[in-house]
Amino acid sequence: MRRWTATIVALAVGVLSLGTTKPVGYVLAAVFVVLAVAVSPRGFPRSLPAAEAQRLSAADGRGIVYWRPGCPYCVRLRASLGRRARRLHWVDIWADPQGAAAVRAVTGGDETVPTVVFGGESRVNPAPAWVKAHL
Repeated sequence: MRRWTATIVALAVGVLSLGTTKPVGYVLAAVFVVLAVAVSPRGFPRSLPAAEAQRLSAADGRGIVYWRPGCPYCVRLRASLGRRARRLHWVDIWADPQGAAAVRAVTGGDETVPTVVFGGESRVNPAPAWVKAHL
């Protein structure tokens, strides 16, 4: 359920904003619906289990992005990559305990995301330009 909390809250605020002044309410509702889609797990490429992502990454050389729903830094990275995001393997650490463990191993015990791994090199909350350069 916590994977969808930010989405549900954004949608609820959007619906509540419809009760305000009509033009403003419609604009606010539209903004919150867009925000709900952006933070939704559906706004990201399909997540894989960490073990499968690591196996595929070793075979095809693509990077792995460990992320979680509602993370504003993950949304920023996803939005800046655009269609190129599909060139990466995405692991939702809230849906996969092995993914969360992999992030904790890189970050020294924290679950800080996005954590991106390219060929053994890991970066925590990297600049989108760094990720684009490795694609």
